[in-house]
Amino acid sequence: MTQAIRRSLLQTRLVVTQLIGDCVFCFFGLSAALWLRFFTPLRNLGFAAENSERYFVDYVPLLGLGTVLLLGTFFYLNLYDSRLLLRPHRAFALILKGLFFWFCVFLGTSLALKFEPPVSRLFVLFATATTLVCLLLWRYGMYRWLSASQYRESISQRVVILGWSAEAGRLVEAICQDSNLPYQVVGRIHSGPNVPITVPGVAELGRIKDLEDILGRHRPSILVVADLDLSREELESVAALCERLYIAFKIIPSFFQIFVSNLRLESISSVSILGVEDLPLDSLPRRLIKRSVDIVGALIGIVVSVPIVALLVFLIQRESPGPAIFYQERIGRGGRPFRMHKLRSMVVGAHLKDRESQSTQRNDARVTRVGAFMRRNNLDELPQFWNVLLGHMSLVGPRPERTFYVEQLSHQIPHYNPRHFVRPGMTGWAQVNGLRGDTSLVERIKYDLYYIENWSVWFDLQIMILTFVRLKRNAY
Repeated sequence: MTQAIRRSLLQTRLVVTQLIGDCVFCFFGLSAALWLRFFTPLRNLGFAAENSERYFVDYVPLLGLGTVLLLGTFFYLNLYDSRLLLRPHRAFALILKGLFFWFCVFLGTSLALKFEPPVSRLFVLFATATTLVCLLLWRYGMYRWLSASQYRESISQRVVILGWSAEAGRLVEAICQDSNLPYQVVGRIHSGPNVPITVPGVAELGRIKDLEDILGRHRPSILVVADLDLSREELESVAALCERLYIAFKIIPSFFQIFVSNLRLESISSVSILGVEDLPLDSLPRRLIKRSVDIVGALIGIVVSVPIVALLVFLIQRESPGPAIFYQERIGRGGRPFRMHKLRSMVVGAHLKDRESQSTQRNDARVTRVGAFMRRNNLDELPQFWNVLLGHMSLVGPRPERTFYVEQLSHQIPHYNPRHFVRPGMTGWAQVNGLRGDTSLVERIKYDLYYIENWSVWFDLQIMILTFVRLKRNAY
């Protein structure tokens, strides 16, 4: 899991680097077009600029607007997908598509609206060409550097094949022959009871009975099932294991014999495979939107809650001397632990009995009078605005659980670990539906997964509103 987290963080940094580079080179390309249009002999084409220097100053806001529109187009086309880091041809195609769309929109806007100074149509045409050249050179340079750097292996996805088939052979051949594919075949796992048959160029990793040990040792990013003679129970067991180990579960769909919901057909160099549909928050633009809302909300929450927290700290220490702020290790996004802040609602040392119960029981003797009031009104959660600001949590998401419970529940409850694909939240879809305290954990997980699969800004807003409307449901 540590390697997966490092790979994810590295991919995010590289995508952000691409975004910053695109911003710089877009502006540079637009500036180059402005220079060509008004500072070279081409200025005599069309209307002539009487004061070229002044035109440059006046055009700067338009250059900024053009850059923002172009980057917005690239976001819409999902150009900033980490899977494109080592796929230059696909990225170049999206850049061409984005620039064509930008040319039409920017030119149409300049004709429909009266800008001052007026936007030269030749400038827009030149800008499309110069920006394309700048972006392609920048992207190609980064791709060549990335391909030759130590990071290539780190961001390549490690693939393990379970079983074997003709389609699996085509898949391995395609990955090995195409250097643009960000995959690395680790080997295959024999799925039958007989002696493994050696496949040229593919390492034998072991048998399916040792699957958990093999996956734990090699830490692949993707497990591709090529043997569909496995029983439904075996496939379900393999899928559950991949889910628990944060490994993507894929199936080569030849003679597809089982029904799996929410699948999307993908292809690797013309070889078709089926995989679970991408989640909404897998997209960098959506993650940036959610993070922006979190930062603004956390800042507002901190400012508004400061006097309330100060009063509660005084009341807590007056009733039960000791630290008023309680720090507890919880599990966050990607399975990473963090320290969650809470106002202490129990007597000092109450956490030593936490292992006796997963949730605080109704009328728990450890809860103080001030603590009971805070819990009923969710006031003990106010310090978590700091966790949101620091990036440990989100305003909305699955509630974080303690480390030793995660270790237990991930083996006891199906589909438990996918709730760690997103940041945990101060409130969540399960909580506003009354699933908190001593309620069904299985039902709570269902609501958490529904939220992850159906996330949107409006869904977050709905949950935040319902948090205040349904404030006291099962709060004790």
